[in-house]
Amino acid sequence: MTGNAMTVPDNSETATSANPLPLAGVRVVEFTHMVMGPTCGMVLADLGAEVIKVEPLEGDSTRKLLGSGAGFYPLFNRNKKSIALNLQSVQGREVALRLIATADVVSENFKSSTMQKLGLDYASLRKLDERLIYVSHKGFLPGPYDHRTALDEVVQMMGGLAYMTGRPGDPLRAGSSVNDIMGGMFGAIGALAALMQRSTTGKGQEVQSALFENNILLVAQHMMQFAVTGKAPAPMPERISPWGIYDVFSVKDGEQIFLAVVGDRQWKTFCEAFGYTDLFADPRTTTNNDRVLARDWLIPELRTRLAGFSRAELSQRFEQVGLPFAPITDPQHLFDDPHLQATGGLAPMELPDGRKTQVPLLPLTLNGERLGLRLDPPKLGEHADELMRSLGYNVSQIAELRAQGVVL
Repeated sequence: MTGNAMTVPDNSETATSANPLPLAGVRVVEFTHMVMGPTCGMVLADLGAEVIKVEPLEGDSTRKLLGSGAGFYPLFNRNKKSIALNLQSVQGREVALRLIATADVVSENFKSSTMQKLGLDYASLRKLDERLIYVSHKGFLPGPYDHRTALDEVVQMMGGLAYMTGRPGDPLRAGSSVNDIMGGMFGAIGALAALMQRSTTGKGQEVQSALFENNILLVAQHMMQFAVTGKAPAPMPERISPWGIYDVFSVKDGEQIFLAVVGDRQWKTFCEAFGYTDLFADPRTTTNNDRVLARDWLIPELRTRLAGFSRAELSQRFEQVGLPFAPITDPQHLFDDPHLQATGGLAPMELPDGRKTQVPLLPLTLNGERLGLRLDPPKLGEHADELMRSLGYNVSQIAELRAQGVVL
C-alpha cells in the first residue's frame, strides 16, 4: 500500500478556474450507505477530492428508497465515482485492497464487526499503510452504548432533541436528517484535521464520528441553559421566548409569515413603520424584557392588527426597514428561490435515470466561488472499467471478474 495519492493529482478533480480545488489530488475510498457516511464523502468530494464509492453488486440501498428517502442517493453521492464489488469474494476484496493502496482516506459507516470480517477495519489496514486516514461513522463513540444499533431518530429521541422539538408529551423528530448530515460533516472535519496532521507527522490515524454525540452537541445549548438557570428547558413550542416578538403570524388569504422584533431599537422601528404609537407609548412594552412578560396580551393584539396584511405586504414593509422576516416556504418551492438562483446556490444535475434537475451546493464560498458539481451522481458501477484499468487489471481480467460475479 503506497498511500501516496496526494502526490498524484487527478486533473478531473480540479476547479474550472486556474486554481485547483483544496483537496485536488486527495483520493478517498468509501464503503458507505444511507446518509451519514455518504455526507462525509460528499463534503470531501465537493472540496475536490476524488471519492470512489464502493457499492455492493445490488447497489447502495438508497438508490431504491421511496418517500422521504428518495432524494438521499442523488444528494449525498454527487461528485463521486462508483464501482460495485462482491466483497464476500476473495477477488472482490483484492480489488478493494488495491484501491485502498492508492488512497489517502478510507471512510465507512458499517458495524465494526462487518469491516473486521472483511479485513477492511482500521486495525488491519494500518498494518499495510501507516499513512492511511480511516474515518469511521458510528451510532455511538466507544462506551456503554456502542453495541446498540442507532438511527437518526433513535438518537433524537434519547438525546433530548425530539423532546425539545415537539410539544409537551409529544416528542417530534426534526424535519431533516440532522444528525446523519452533521455526523458526516464532523467525519469530514476530522479527515481534514488528520490530513493536516499527517503533513507534519507522516502518519495517518483513525477518526470517529457518532450520531449520539452529534445530537448531544445540538442540544448542548439547552443543557447549558439548565446549568446556568437551574430550570429545566421547556420544549420549543412552549418555551419562554427571549424576544418579545418572535412568532409565526397567519395573515391575509391564509398565508403565514415569521416576524421578529428582537431589540428595543427594532421595536421602535417596527412601531414607526406601522404607526403603532399607542403600543410604543405603553409602559408595559418599554424594554424587550417588558415585552416578553407582556406576550400574553401583546402577541394576540399584534395578530389582530397584522391579519389584514398580505404576506407580500408585510415582507416588503419589514425588508424596507431592515427587520427580520421569513415567509413560510415548502421545500419544493426553493428550486425557484430568486436568491439561490442568482447566487449559484443550485447546480444543474442529471439523475441516474437521465432526468434533469438541480441540487443545492455546500453553503460556503472559496475565493468568492461556490463549490460546483463536477460529476453527476454515478450510475451503479459506472467507473469500474476506468478504476480497474488504473489498478493494473487488463480487459480480459476485468471481463473474467465480471463473469465470476466479482465486479458489476
